[in-house]
Amino acid sequence: MAAGSKKVIYAALIGNGLIAITKFFAAAYTGSSAMLSEGIHSLVDTGNQGLLLYGLKKAKQPADEKHPFGYGVELYFWAFVVAILIFAVGAGISIYEGIQKIIDPHPITSPIVAYVVLGLAIVFEAGAWWVAYKEFNKVRGKRSILKAVRDSKDPAVFTVLFEDTAAMLGLIVALVGLLAVQILGLPWLDGAASVTIGLILAATAAFLAYETKGLLVGESAAPEVVDTIRNLVEATPTVSRMNEIRTLHRGPQDVLLALSVDFEDRLTAGAVEEAIYALEVAIKRQFPIVRRVFIEVQATRHHREMLAAERAALDPDA
Repeated sequence: MAAGSKKVIYAALIGNGLIAITKFFAAAYTGSSAMLSEGIHSLVDTGNQGLLLYGLKKAKQPADEKHPFGYGVELYFWAFVVAILIFAVGAGISIYEGIQKIIDPHPITSPIVAYVVLGLAIVFEAGAWWVAYKEFNKVRGKRSILKAVRDSKDPAVFTVLFEDTAAMLGLIVALVGLLAVQILGLPWLDGAASVTIGLILAATAAFLAYETKGLLVGESAAPEVVDTIRNLVEATPTVSRMNEIRTLHRGPQDVLLALSVDFEDRLTAGAVEEAIYALEVAIKRQFPIVRRVFIEVQATRHHREMLAAERAALDPDA
């Protein structure tokens, strides 16, 4: 999904950069608080796309002595930073500017300029949103958008998709705010539109922070992947019982797999080694995203004893 992620990010980066410049020009020319909020929003989005690209680049670094499992989590970290920036910078400044305009309203000059800029921005933003939506749809399948985001292990695409969605909503709010100012003659409505844009950004940031936090803390592979691996191991003739399976996404295309397996007692050490090798090859062939496989040879009774000891250590009062 890395190629798709970069395509989405580059499209958003170019679009938001051009839109930000245009919005700031229009805000300075018209004095619109909502337009200034939109300019800040686009500038923050442009910086965010740069951070996501940096995260993708860092995630590709090979494993080394200091980071033996690689740098895949870098992408998750920078996606979380993006969510924080949307909240702290985008939402914070928009709400502040809006409150200032409500307290001290002043008329908007040359609103036609603002309308032209908003119209162009909606067209450009819609194009960037469509690119992100198409890439997201490639992996969504028949799932709902919310379910697909919850299941997704690639924050780059859904972060840009939700950023662009928030941008589209913000543009519509800014347009409605300008129209309301002209029709009703109430300049403070421009500030109210700015506050509304800030609240949209805050809600988007909170959702993205929640989703990326889960990835950063560590999420398991998709249930169908786990079930297939479980069935594959249990169907192996030399396996007496699979005690436990644990998976961890270290990146969108990087899964760490740990297994505890009880092999048949009659097997020699050499036969167990061959069985482990065959299992690892079979798992990686079916799921290339499983980059590292660790198989622990353990009697079932010993595994249960270790689990009990682990639970006792975590909760001594139990």
